[in-house]
Amino acid sequence: MTPGGGLAGATLAAALMLWVSAATPGEGQTAPYKAPRTHGGHPNFTGIWQALNTANWDIEPHAAEQGPKQFGALFSIPPGLGVVEGGEIPYKPEGRQKRDENRRKRWTDDPEVKCYLPGVPRFVYMPYPFQIAQSTDYIIMSSEYAAAARTLHLTTHKEAPVDTWMGHSLARFEGESLVVDVNSLNGQAWFDRAGNFASAGARIVERFTYAAPERLDYEAQVDDPTVFTRPWKIRMPLYRRAEADAQLLEFKCVEFAEDLLYGHLRRKPSR
Repeated sequence: MTPGGGLAGATLAAALMLWVSAATPGEGQTAPYKAPRTHGGHPNFTGIWQALNTANWDIEPHAAEQGPKQFGALFSIPPGLGVVEGGEIPYKPEGRQKRDENRRKRWTDDPEVKCYLPGVPRFVYMPYPFQIAQSTDYIIMSSEYAAAARTLHLTTHKEAPVDTWMGHSLARFEGESLVVDVNSLNGQAWFDRAGNFASAGARIVERFTYAAPERLDYEAQVDDPTVFTRPWKIRMPLYRRAEADAQLLEFKCVEFAEDLLYGHLRRKPSR
């Protein structure tokens, strides 16, 4: 054997070992999780899921802050690391000005105060569980909050007839992920109690990806050139509710908001 041939053989063997170790999980590593399948062969997202974070208060990083003084520590804002990729939402100057105005009026103007529908993506990370039911043509998402619901269209991709709070959702599968393209939003929803928002021209692309049997990795990209300088994303885990008797209960908050919305119309007693 020549010295050159021996060196070439050793190099080939080392390269082969590197290729094998890269192609197969090593010690301490696990293969990517593969979700249970439906009869059609797609990942089965059926279940009750919930986010565990402070994103409904503010999707950007934020410190603790006092709420309405008359309530003391009740309704104080808990601190949070935020869920926005990169930390800060890339507002245009006029968009940031509008966000700041919303924030000053959060205790009266947040659509949640009035029990309005949450919009997308806020639907996912409100402090209420939501249930996913899956069929061949549709996926239904139902929230405990205000009976809010979404229909994700898997096979019929028609345009929405009108703009709505929850928008129009077209869905498809990509590997272990469910990808949802949301448009036709009415632009009235907020992303959180801090006043972050988008316009009616926003397009939101969501991605629900199985990471473990009881966990989904959630991502939403927001694209709205009228409000933001570039597209941006939020990320967070969602957890499956594991109680044996897990179910959605009723939180129909309209009656709790009636006095706020219509109290000024109440007939005053005559003297």
